Amino acid sequence: MDNFETVLPKLRKISLFTEFSEDNERNNRILKAVYNNIQIKEFSKGDVIIKEGDFGEDFFILYNGSVLIERSTPAGDTLALARLTSDMNVFFGETALISNDARTATVKAAVPCKTIVLTKKNFEKISDEEPVFGYKVVLEIARRMAATIKTTNSDKATLYEALFNEIEGLQ
Repeated sequence: MDNFETVLPKLRKISLFTEFSEDNERNNRILKAVYNNIQIKEFSKGDVIIKEGDFGEDFFILYNGSVLIERSTPAGDTLALARLTSDMNVFFGETALISNDARTATVKAAVPCKTIVLTKKNFEKISDEEPVFGYKVVLEIARRMAATIKTTNSDKATLYEALFNEIEGLQ
């Protein structure tokens, strides 16, 4: 596995961990605990990292390479949502750290890639040892979820309005 000095800069760029980006003894201790509880997993082009509908307990940080995010439509078609690269400092599967819900999208390796993986069990272990870590990460996940809900509600309102206007225009 890559050493702490190699992984640390990537961890500090991830929005869930930016609260720990300042170089001080406590933050270094917390990030060292994270490092001691992660794995590096490699995926070949086309490998499914996360499958929509599956249950999982792994949180992934894209360490290098790129991934495709896909989602199934109600009709069963596959909809490509995004292509994300490691230089975007992205992660996925973060809700697995706090819930047991099914995955909401499929993530596939677009090219050979490496991910940093933190399991729910190890997240809870670190949070027990360093409660400020758990608090700040869960707070950031909650902020992200709130933003997603706000965007989803806005999108729904736009779709309802368009549908209503379409129906009204037919009459």
